[in-house]
Amino acid sequence: MTNELERLAERLREFARARDWEQFHTPKNLAMALSGEVGELVAEFQWLTAEESANLDPETLARVRGELGDVLLYLVRLADAVGVDLSGAANAKLDENERRYDPTTYRGSARKAPPLD
Repeated sequence: MTNELERLAERLREFARARDWEQFHTPKNLAMALSGEVGELVAEFQWLTAEESANLDPETLARVRGELGDVLLYLVRLADAVGVDLSGAANAKLDENERRYDPTTYRGSARKAPPLD
């Protein structure tokens, strides 16, 4: 993980430890909580038009910011709990996507690429 994500993971570990919440922070529970927070984030955009979603009013933006924070916290905590370097995983996935979606073939296209061999 990057230094900033490592510091955040340590802060989350300490936050959970101070409250004796490690017992609840199993990978299963963290994944479920992450899913719930993603749902709350999606709900903020559910009935907005594409234009409205790109130009959030200050009140909605504040709620979205909070939900994004929740999503990131649970994602970092889950990665830490299962021993995954989140930055490494994201960079590996981006490397894979760069191989799968060459710009010449996929520029301006939303179609899925076939799996890599």
